[in-house]
Amino acid sequence: MPVETLAEASRLLAQGLPFHAHEVLEEAWKQADSGQRDFWQGLAQLAVGITHAARGNRQGALALLRRGALRIAPYAPDPPHGMDVEAVLRWVEAASTSVSESVPVALPPPPFGRSG
Repeated sequence: MPVETLAEASRLLAQGLPFHAHEVLEEAWKQADSGQRDFWQGLAQLAVGITHAARGNRQGALALLRRGALRIAPYAPDPPHGMDVEAVLRWVEAASTSVSESVPVALPPPPFGRSG
């Protein structure tokens, strides 16, 4: 189920539906065991950050992107479900720069795929 959840969230993000992706990720977060709860919550926060960026809320976007990154960063050494957490963290850095320069901004979807 986690791999399917990531695929569905990625699909929704690619379609420009970050809030819908957040809903999918939030459901995973609420069902996750304590060892992965922060991982899923962090991903959900990234999706909400994208939503804020698209709506022109710079402060909200930056706050959620940073919170999401802080939650997923500890998983980088041993990424759950094969996700390339380092790539997602690099995406957050680039997205934060884009948001700092201009809002509203359509951010590209984060790379929630599996590491190679």
